Amino acid sequence: MGFGNMNQMKMLQEMQKKMMKAQEELETDRVEGSSGGGMVVVVADGHGNVKSIKIKPEVVDQDDVEMLEDLVLAAVNEAIEASSALRESKMAAVTGGLNLPGMGGKLPRF
Repeated sequence: MGFGNMNQMKMLQEMQKKMMKAQEELETDRVEGSSGGGMVVVVADGHGNVKSIKIKPEVVDQDDVEMLEDLVLAAVNEAIEASSALRESKMAAVTGGLNLPGMGGKLPRF
């Protein structure tokens, strides 16, 4: 094995360590999505898992459940999108923007 190959192996091992650290950080990272001017707030982790949903009591109207459903759906989608952007940003920082197989475009959920 030549020095070039050894250097590449070291670089790949270092990148793998950084990726594992980033994955661990994504477990504890939190992003928010909200709708209705903050009436519904959804918190998700860096993997896109919803961790909590907060609904202000004044938005709850038994005669208009459909509006509340729409607000929750919008907030969940915003939180998941923010989580995806965070994940892509962390992985791009690790890979230096390299387009690795299986990592193109949107990253898979872990």
